[in-house]
Amino acid sequence: MARYQTTRPFSKNRHGRFRNCDLLRKLFETVVQRCMAEGLVDGAAFAVDASLIAADANKQRAVAGSDDVDWGTIARTRRSVREYLDTLDEAAWGAASETVPKFIAKSDPAAQWTGAHKGHAFFAYANNYLIDLKAAIIVDVEATRAIRQAEVGAARTMIERTEERLELCPDRIAADSAYGSAEMLGWLVNERAIEPHIPVFDKSGRADGTFSREDFAYHQQSNVYICPAGKVLASTGTVVNDGTTLLYRASKHDCDACELKPRCCPKMPARKVPRSIHENARDVARDIAKTEAYVTSRRQRKKIEMLFAHLKRILRLDRLRLRPKTDIRLLASNERGRQRRRPSVTSRAAQYPVRGASS
Repeated sequence: MARYQTTRPFSKNRHGRFRNCDLLRKLFETVVQRCMAEGLVDGAAFAVDASLIAADANKQRAVAGSDDVDWGTIARTRRSVREYLDTLDEAAWGAASETVPKFIAKSDPAAQWTGAHKGHAFFAYANNYLIDLKAAIIVDVEATRAIRQAEVGAARTMIERTEERLELCPDRIAADSAYGSAEMLGWLVNERAIEPHIPVFDKSGRADGTFSREDFAYHQQSNVYICPAGKVLASTGTVVNDGTTLLYRASKHDCDACELKPRCCPKMPARKVPRSIHENARDVARDIAKTEAYVTSRRQRKKIEMLFAHLKRILRLDRLRLRPKTDIRLLASNERGRQRRRPSVTSRAAQYPVRGASS
């Protein structure tokens, strides 16, 4: 009974007068600052990842994404719909992708219909973590739509917010290939000066046996590609694909007389090779992938999976029953509680050092 009386006012205030404030985030960041003061967070290496959490919605009460629904009328009586309409222009929600969802839940329209688990599709959100690898302390958390574009955007948001509010900027960051897009790597290397210990998201390989982009050598000084036959592929400098790609083309005269044409461009008059405007950052990530530090980062990145397991199996947060505007505060509150239940950092940190903290 005492526990009920203690938690009920807090819960009512969280849903009421504190609904639109950052109270729980400030509490969360206070705990992170305490961890920093005790040496559990040094900000040298981060890891980022996302995990799906089911939404409190079902397909039976959903509508097709292409249906014409009067959301304005529904919003008059449903707070979840009003908050959904408010987030349509936010990068983590409506603006994350122009693709129309297959289904939209009327009870929780911000939830994403997804089949990412390779089983039955369901409505879900993505829970994004940014952790410090020294002792696996979560330094930021963000809730987004359950699509890759939103998760990558959340990683940027968390890195920027952590530097702004906690003055933490890592030297390296580990993540899976979902974060290995050219734009993300370019942002990390060129704008943030962070080493990306991330696999490069690359689909340049060919399955028909013809030469792939890796078979063409790029010369930085002359800005040309050299084909396996020793011919030059040059670019006019015109950027295509929404300003993200340069095309390097070979001469038709060279390709017509080339003995390797059946293995290079059998169905085209001349070969062309695309190159991302962020290819230099991709090359940096490829070079890092050949180092021992990269192997260490890949091993340490598994710590974030343990935190997701703790959230779902121990804290039982396997379904979100709140709407987007409060999801982030709920997640931060749970993780704040998880970190506060750690052994006292002042009395036990020295007796029980974290495995791998010195790596």
